[in-house]
Amino acid sequence: MNRARRRAPLVLALPAVAGLAFLVLPLLGLLIRAPWQTLPQRLTAPGVLAALRLSLLTATLATVVCLLLGVPLAWLLARTTFPGRGFVRALVTVPLVLPPVVGGVALLLVFGRRGLAGEWLDATFGLTLPFTTAGVVVAEAFVAMPFLVISVEGALRGADARYEEAAATLGAGRWTTFRRVTLPLIAPGVAAGAVLCWARALGEFGATITFAGNFPGRTQTMPLAVYLALEQDLDAAIVLSLVLLVVSVAILAGLRDRWLGAA
Repeated sequence: MNRARRRAPLVLALPAVAGLAFLVLPLLGLLIRAPWQTLPQRLTAPGVLAALRLSLLTATLATVVCLLLGVPLAWLLARTTFPGRGFVRALVTVPLVLPPVVGGVALLLVFGRRGLAGEWLDATFGLTLPFTTAGVVVAEAFVAMPFLVISVEGALRGADARYEEAAATLGAGRWTTFRRVTLPLIAPGVAAGAVLCWARALGEFGATITFAGNFPGRTQTMPLAVYLALEQDLDAAIVLSLVLLVVSVAILAGLRDRWLGAA
């Protein structure tokens, strides 16, 4: 039986190898075509550094927003019962399958100057989100939050509720129980969700360019800089892509034990 497991049938092995090549060859092409000799100079170019700093800042802020809003939402879905909970869960996952450009258009219709909420924000607080750095954060949070909610909800469902019940029996309030018992129990799930959320925010393109535009130093993140460089300087686009590739590999390496622990 062990030998049968080790030897895959040819009818499965050939498509599997083709599928692996299909996924790996583009990455190899990126590495092969990279301008390694001028890489340090290109990485320290002002435009690259500005896009990298902005990407790191906005992705981090978007992750904070997702944590503040997504963890309570995940708790609501996992720990409470209310009419339409399945529909709410479906709504939470819509940004996962929604084309990012459509998400950007939707954000414009809501937070634009004449949007459902944007007009009120502009008139009341003088706050304008489209085509600003804050708009980048909003766009990234919109597309990234489902990753956090799904991860945290899964951790909540897998956590032993008896500890929370014991804390309540000892007189702890709901907030104290959540802060002192629930959060420590689901901390690995929250951390994994936050990392995935941050990585998704870092790589966001469609909603960002639609809702926030592509202004260097203000809304031009790394993916947008890649898009612009692809039209002007292929080597610069490759360098920027390498940076995002390194970040992606680092994220996968950090989450390897969580995802592949059973392998």
